[in-house]
Amino acid sequence: MPTYEYECQKCHHRFEVFQRITEPPKKSCPQCRGRVKRLLGTGAGLLFKGTGFYITDYRKPGYKQAAKTETSATTGAAKSSSSQTSSGGKD
Repeated sequence: MPTYEYECQKCHHRFEVFQRITEPPKKSCPQCRGRVKRLLGTGAGLLFKGTGFYITDYRKPGYKQAAKTETSATTGAAKSSSSQTSSGGKD
């Protein structure tokens, strides 16, 4: 069920309400009974954690090993190129 955030136009009290999408929006503040407006863009996005998702369960087993190999290869290449430029010497 979605969480909607409202702000009172009279006393500026902010509050959240769990409502179904089909329910009409709230019209009055629970503190002062003033008019309220529903705020847009509030709340947090979805974050999927734990088992049962693509990243943790459905990738091939060799994925992590390939990522480690790629990281070590680029680190080794960066070290060798920096040592060549610093030991270039005089011509």
